[in-house]
Amino acid sequence: MEDKQWYVVNTFSGYENKVKENLMNRVQTMGMQEYIFNVLVPTEREINVSDTGEKKEVDKKLFPGYVLVEMIMTDDSWYIVRNTPNVTGFIGSSGQGAKPIPLSPHEVMLLLKNVDDETKREIVKFDYEVGDTVEVTGGAFEGSISKISSVDVENQKVELTVESLGREIPVMVEAIHVIKI
Repeated sequence: MEDKQWYVVNTFSGYENKVKENLMNRVQTMGMQEYIFNVLVPTEREINVSDTGEKKEVDKKLFPGYVLVEMIMTDDSWYIVRNTPNVTGFIGSSGQGAKPIPLSPHEVMLLLKNVDDETKREIVKFDYEVGDTVEVTGGAFEGSISKISSVDVENQKVELTVESLGREIPVMVEAIHVIKI
């Protein structure tokens, strides 16, 4: 028996979760649990912060129109996946009945490094700029009001100068812990 491997399945955009649900139901009803193991719709959690400081969490698909399937490629498992409603085919298949090429272990590691359906990587979208006046809403400097001296988008932090014990000190604060005032 072959080893289980990861494959990329193309779906109609917006139907990724429905494909996952349908495919997992088909696996159960057709007794294919020994051949199809995992179906993932990679997402990341975005936290959008409004000007008023209101935070709204949204799950955003990392690869719209694609689903990852961990499976053992047999004629039956291949048939079940590609004939699931809203699946348009496998990535890495030349068509005309050719079975797809699985992802390499390196590709799987890169795709799944920061993605796990249970623990989503959190991304904060914010529109803060140097010079904006903000209030710290969490952490050791909660309640402090300061101006932003630098913005670190990659690490999702802002640098502020806060007064502590009569001295001004620069501090890095997570972006989700500040609001514009």
